[in-house]
Amino acid sequence: SPMANFKALKESVEKNGEVMIRLDTGEKVELHKHNVSFNESTQEIVVDAATETYWIGAEKVTYYWIHREGIEGKE
Repeated sequence: SPMANFKALKESVEKNGEVMIRLDTGEKVELHKHNVSFNESTQEIVVDAATETYWIGAEKVTYYWIHREGIEGKE
């Protein structure tokens, strides 16, 4: 459910500082604590990027993950 997704994303950004999301369009967006806010009433993620602001409905997020430093094998 978008509501659960929204809450989980919000908590994850607060806890980890950044979260990667993939939208139903296939687009990837990086959420950073300092430039993302969560609009509870509309269930939207508001990203304040350097040159533009965009709104992402929680229902558009197909999945999300966080980068873990040092876990991926380095060549």
